[in-house]
Amino acid sequence: MNHDASLILPYTGLRILDISQGIAGPYCAHILWQQGADVTKVEPPSGDWGRFVGVVRGEHSALSIQYNAGKRSIAIDGKVEAGRALLRQLALQADIVVQNFRPGVAERMGLGYAALAALKPDLLYVSISGYGPDGPYAEAPASDSVMQADSGLMVTNQDQHGVPRRIGMLMADVATGLYAAQAASAALYQRLARGVGSHVEVSLFEACASLQGINFLEHAMAGQRPFGAVSAPNGVFETADGQLTLLALNNDQFARVCRALGQEAWLTDVRFTDNTLRMAHAEFLHAAINTLLKLQPTAFWMAQLQAHDVLHAPVRGYDAVMAHPQASHVQMFQSLVQPGLGSSLAALSPLPYLGLPATPFRRKVGAAPRIGEHSVRILVDAGFDAAHIDQWTAAGVVCQAAAAA
Repeated sequence: MNHDASLILPYTGLRILDISQGIAGPYCAHILWQQGADVTKVEPPSGDWGRFVGVVRGEHSALSIQYNAGKRSIAIDGKVEAGRALLRQLALQADIVVQNFRPGVAERMGLGYAALAALKPDLLYVSISGYGPDGPYAEAPASDSVMQADSGLMVTNQDQHGVPRRIGMLMADVATGLYAAQAASAALYQRLARGVGSHVEVSLFEACASLQGINFLEHAMAGQRPFGAVSAPNGVFETADGQLTLLALNNDQFARVCRALGQEAWLTDVRFTDNTLRMAHAEFLHAAINTLLKLQPTAFWMAQLQAHDVLHAPVRGYDAVMAHPQASHVQMFQSLVQPGLGSSLAALSPLPYLGLPATPFRRKVGAAPRIGEHSVRILVDAGFDAAHIDQWTAAGVVCQAAAAA
């Protein structure tokens, strides 16, 4: 893996105006940035609300850094007509506009798809909302937690007692951003093939349902979708110095487990003839395996299980994942230097661009911008003269961040 700047990324030259906030819209635009697009991040003078959620340092949060790294930022007051007029002009210079206002808000600002497409027919426009543009829930407020509850994700993650639980990451928002980026890529191909623009509409509700497609099918087929492990043994077990997950999905894999653990007698035990019987005796199997694994450290068992080609992995914390040998091999984490915050490791897209020559490489990650860090530069690049730029900044329509200390 390399970061050779001479290699042309597929979306090099593509201009994206990202007027979204939070996660789903910014992540959609950021994925396209990773593939070479130039992304202009538009936010109000107070900043994208995502800057102030979770772990926050100054005007940055981990959330805003992750999903806005590499973008340029312009701060525009969209509450005044001069700001909205400027936004419309910037939108008409873009190839793609990404927004995640509630349905109807963009239209009232004069930034809806129909109004912009009338002036720029080949525009690609991505709308992201909670429940979609119409229907009984179109106006309902939505957040990741709300959507995890309303789409079945919390039930999917219920505990052994049937208590629904929120998945411990912003799954609804992240999945929607992924779907939106894929749909935008399809729309780009359509424009290339047919010369037409399009309006991509993605909702968190539909994205979360699609993400769980197999779960809904299992529920329909079984009447009551089974929860928990689908095979035995299958679980997390204690070792002398840590934890391992270990499982077998069929008879052949179970035989490997038996040999790796030195329990060849289980191979002829009638209680373990097939997975159905093993599931019925899972409590015994799990207790026996737990007792065995506690006798040796994790490294011992990993070597033993690997030698017998058993499905297994240590339970790694984040530090251990970042030090994972495979992560190092594929350069999964890049050093991100964020002014004022120092250097940290950032996880990138798992889809490097295959260039010519066919050497996988990823775009070198850039810092996330301060609020309005590039406002004047963006306007100059857009062709506006100094008099207009000075007028907008003096009136507070556009805000330019002070030079970094």
